[in-house]
Amino acid sequence: MQQHPAFDRITVDPGKCAGKPCIRGMRITVRRVLEILATYPNREEIFREYPFLEPEDLEQALRYAAAAIDEEVHSLNTPFIAIALSSSFERFSARFFPSF
Repeated sequence: MQQHPAFDRITVDPGKCAGKPCIRGMRITVRRVLEILATYPNREEIFREYPFLEPEDLEQALRYAAAAIDEEVHSLNTPFIAIALSSSFERFSARFFPSF
């Protein structure tokens, strides 16, 4: 299972969810967490429906998404896995998700 220090809750395991980035090794993808954030009007409701998720999971999913659309990509020393890193994490979150 691959991890990157900036995203210690985001894991990539070729044997889980087709190697897609997941939250803490669980079978819930970063994409699904983003869909949940877009669907539920408040965080309390998210945590009631998904009690295994924690606030830091949501934050890292958002930061990961922001990094993924950035231009700078760093390899995780595997041919098929990459994570984007950027100094714009906080700016992106603050601008588009001010209550975070």
